[in-house]
Amino acid sequence: MASLNNAMVGVILAAGKGARMYPFSERSPKPILPILNRPLLAHQIEVMRDCGISDIHIVVGHLGYQVASFFGDGSSYGVRIHFVEQESTLGLAHALGALESRIQVPFLLMLGDIYFHLKAPLRPLCEQVLSGEVNANLVSMYEPDPEMVKRNFVIQADENGRVHKVIEKPRYVNSQLKGCGLYVFDPHIFDAIRRTPRTAMRDEYEITDSIQILINDGYVTHHHPIAERDLNLTKPADLLTINLIELARSGMAKLVDESVKMPAGTHIDRSVIGKGVTITHPIRITNTVIMPGVTVAASTDLDSVVMDGEHTVYCPGVAAQAQAALQSSTFAQSATVDRPA
Repeated sequence: MASLNNAMVGVILAAGKGARMYPFSERSPKPILPILNRPLLAHQIEVMRDCGISDIHIVVGHLGYQVASFFGDGSSYGVRIHFVEQESTLGLAHALGALESRIQVPFLLMLGDIYFHLKAPLRPLCEQVLSGEVNANLVSMYEPDPEMVKRNFVIQADENGRVHKVIEKPRYVNSQLKGCGLYVFDPHIFDAIRRTPRTAMRDEYEITDSIQILINDGYVTHHHPIAERDLNLTKPADLLTINLIELARSGMAKLVDESVKMPAGTHIDRSVIGKGVTITHPIRITNTVIMPGVTVAASTDLDSVVMDGEHTVYCPGVAAQAQAALQSSTFAQSATVDRPA
């Protein structure tokens, strides 16, 4: 794959606190929460690298030093990473606007809390923007469930894929085209961001409002329904869902780091066990994610659990949702978390 170095850069917005990921967000920022024992952000960095992008700007905020410490300069991933701190979390457009002085070329933008699978490569979308054929490309997917569309943004477009309108978290849904948090922009988006107002809905600067300003200014924006699945990593149950789906897609019954210590008679099925975990009793662990360094002192079986060193969150029903998601075109996005009394 030819490099896009100097012609296009990557941007990942990873500054959010992730309050709904509590209690795990108190100790770890969402972008480094584990998917098959690798941080979520590693997937996005590798997708950018495989597109030919070698320079990536990552906007960090809450516990951002952990993200910077984990990924360093990016050399282990074959890229160069530049970290930028967002001091106030005032929305995606605000975060992106802070990069205007650093970026003078088109860029591929990803949101740092979205996990996705694509049906087609991103490189052609990048090349369309580089050539000047379009000013922006939005990755989309057809979503038959209106409730799922309402949680994201809806796209209205003509039969040629040209976008005429985008609406953030619409109350009324008249299109099955959902935006998926992956974008390719040329620098005209920064002009639109400067004129983006703060919204009444969330008191933030929304990137969808910036996109609509770009469209209203006459700049060509297209969408491409190449997303097979996407999931906002919002709640602990989402972390379990993604890991169970990835286990199944990888053809593995389980993933246990080689450093894990456990007694004879321990049974692990459909679970991901991180580095340095110690299991003290011969129990059965199913549909579970255990983060690195945890000592599991439970003497009874664990099922549908996400666990770190201080917290255990029970996620009943997630295994069934993950299985259903594997048989559909979308991730299950409505997983709930029940906390034990």
